[in-house]
Amino acid sequence: MSGRLFQSVVIQMKDAVDRPLGVTDEQGIVVASTDASLIGTKLDDFDHAVSKSGGLPVVTQLRAFCPLNSDSGKTEYYAFADGTDPGSKALSSIAAIAFSEAKTSYEEKHNKAAFVKNIISDNILPGDVYVRAKELHFATDEPRSVILVRQLEKPDVAAVETIQRLFPDKQKDFVLNINESDVVVIKALSSKDSHEEVSRAAATIENVLKEDLGVTCIIGVSTDSKHLRELADRYKEAQVAIDVGRVFESDKTIVYYESLGLGRIIYQLPTTLCEMFLREVFKKNPIETLDEDTLETINRFFENNLNVSETSRKLYVHRNTLVYRLEKIKKLTGLDLREFDHAIVFKVAMMVKMYLDSLNLGKY
Repeated sequence: MSGRLFQSVVIQMKDAVDRPLGVTDEQGIVVASTDASLIGTKLDDFDHAVSKSGGLPVVTQLRAFCPLNSDSGKTEYYAFADGTDPGSKALSSIAAIAFSEAKTSYEEKHNKAAFVKNIISDNILPGDVYVRAKELHFATDEPRSVILVRQLEKPDVAAVETIQRLFPDKQKDFVLNINESDVVVIKALSSKDSHEEVSRAAATIENVLKEDLGVTCIIGVSTDSKHLRELADRYKEAQVAIDVGRVFESDKTIVYYESLGLGRIIYQLPTTLCEMFLREVFKKNPIETLDEDTLETINRFFENNLNVSETSRKLYVHRNTLVYRLEKIKKLTGLDLREFDHAIVFKVAMMVKMYLDSLNLGKY
């Protein structure tokens, strides 16, 4: 495909240039050129040029080379133009842009993965989804889930290829490189227990990245989509799962949008409203007046469903000691955590404080 595509561009450019130019593959083999005799041969100065390039245009003693942009992050083709004058470098750069645009346009027209990427990026009109799906023989009503893999610390460009090997059926599952750290997997769901199926896929991705590449990641999982047009919303869900999960479920590496609960609602609130809420809840004293031991007691009390006896047992303290601590909290905040309504307000307030702290706005 690429050779014929690039050659059609070369033919259009041939009369407008004053020197031979063309495209090589990643091995330096010419796949298209204004000089037809070069096609299929390897350029002698290619290896030296690539070693000096670093992803930028470079001039050798014979010609200029410029890498073509690639969504995968891996350079697969290089444009070249004969000559060592400034014009050759400029011409190779211009040619690289033309070849890249032609390649991208072709892939968007004939590639299902590019089509799916346009959907989740909102780069296609809803009405065009049906038309393109029909052209590509793409099933529109197949259930799918979106898995967003975000690499932490030092991202590895090999992560995309590593994940792609886990999903060999490229007609049903799609692995898309979004940016330096994010990879999206559009997973077709084949079983009735979709949650179990997606959970296994997410866990496998996490383990393989860690074992093969030493990459740590956080994974956001969307709810299931029933139709192709829903993928953009599901992608946003996966993004929210990661963002909210890092605030309210920081101990988890795989976060499901459907399990975010109250955290999802708080995340969508304006910060001014959150600050106002905290001022209203903690009229007597700000939440910062509670020390670490008291906060630990509160967290354990919530974990044990407001059960005084169970909480005192888990904390290894006498029941009366716990009651004394709860009374102290009541005096400081005006909220009695033994009362369900007060406990709910306090729990929400703690989550709001966590959210504001994550934005470096926590002052209350």
